[in-house]
Amino acid sequence: MTPPSFALWSDAPEPSLLASRDLQTRELLFPAVPPDSPLASRHETVAIASVGAVYSFTVIHPAPKSGEAPYALCYVDFPGPVRLFGRLQGAARPAIGEPVAVRRDERFGYVFESVRR
Repeated sequence: MTPPSFALWSDAPEPSLLASRDLQTRELLFPAVPPDSPLASRHETVAIASVGAVYSFTVIHPAPKSGEAPYALCYVDFPGPVRLFGRLQGAARPAIGEPVAVRRDERFGYVFESVRR
C-alpha cells in the first residue's frame, strides 16, 4: 500500500488523527486537505478527539479458508462532529453508543479499540 501524500496523524506526544475545518462553514473534513490542494487556504488543520461512540456497525465473516476470525467494521462519531469508518480491533460485536478510541495501525492507517468504562 502506498502511504498517503499528506499527514494522517499529528506529531504530538499522543498522536491524533488530523482533519480539516472549513474556515467559513466550520465543517470538518477527513482526511485533512493536503497542503498543496487548491482548497488548503480555506481550511485549517485540526486534531480529532481520540474517543468517539459507535454509530453503526456490521460484522464481517471471512471465508473459513482465509483463516481470519470475524471482525466488525464501524461508523464512529467523534466531537466536531466528524464520523469515521474503520475496523474495530478485538471484540467482534460492539454495541451502538459504545465508546471506542482511535489507534494508529500500520496496515489500515487507523483502527478503533473498545474503551473500558
